[in-house]
Amino acid sequence: MRLPRFDRILSLCLASSVNRRSKTGRNRFVPILMYHSISDDPETGVSPYYRLATPPSLFRQHLKILQQEGFRGVNLEEAVTSLSSSESRPENLAAITFDDGFRDFQLNAWPALQEARFTASVFLPTAFIAEPRRSFVGRECLTWPEISALRAQGVHFGSHTHSHPKLVSLTADGLRDELRQSRCELEGHLQEPVTTFCHPYAFPSADTTYVKRYRQALAESGYSIATGTILGRYHATTDPLLIPRLPINGMDDPGFFRAKLFGAYDWTAGAQSLVKRARRLLRRAA
Repeated sequence: MRLPRFDRILSLCLASSVNRRSKTGRNRFVPILMYHSISDDPETGVSPYYRLATPPSLFRQHLKILQQEGFRGVNLEEAVTSLSSSESRPENLAAITFDDGFRDFQLNAWPALQEARFTASVFLPTAFIAEPRRSFVGRECLTWPEISALRAQGVHFGSHTHSHPKLVSLTADGLRDELRQSRCELEGHLQEPVTTFCHPYAFPSADTTYVKRYRQALAESGYSIATGTILGRYHATTDPLLIPRLPINGMDDPGFFRAKLFGAYDWTAGAQSLVKRARRLLRRAA
């Protein structure tokens, strides 16, 4: 969904009041941060909301803010496990995730994460992970040897389908094939169970028929944790197969980034849902 930049304006207006209210209970929520490319790509002509790149210098600022605000950067699996075990955790966690398996994760993101003593989850579309190196949307991807080395250093990997299709357009069998093939390839290379998944493209949450089919396919394919583009922060009562995230890119200056961390961006989930449902009703009426 294309959100105009009033999402930033309103979030910053809400930030101070939300931050004051959240100080005592914020460890019951986990911001799941959604990054893609950590690079200086200017992405000329791309709408701010849909940009994939975050400059390395800004990414380091984001990590510094997390440290200053008392967050520990973890992978998605650790965040879900920790929050599910207790709603009164003594620490604040932020899950750091990367979609698409771009090579610049190894070149630019991982060194900064190591310096901060953080880790992350990287979701791989396995058709684009190979040796020799392949590319996706014009960006070089990681190779399996690089992934093995990163895994040995503590990076967590999950599935982002095999061929990165729009899952809502697939048949039930096609959906299961994408989920199972990617998981099989990941487990074969990593030699460990893979139970986390990330939905590619916009998640059609207003399509209840698809959501039901998708959740069933995830469970049947061996996944217990899944995220995507539903907006907001994660809470222990959230469906673990429909975990929301906070999109982050080069437009997230320190003020906007802080606003997202503390819940001032959560209102966009309701706005997104209303717009999607309205569009769906209009299509039916046409």
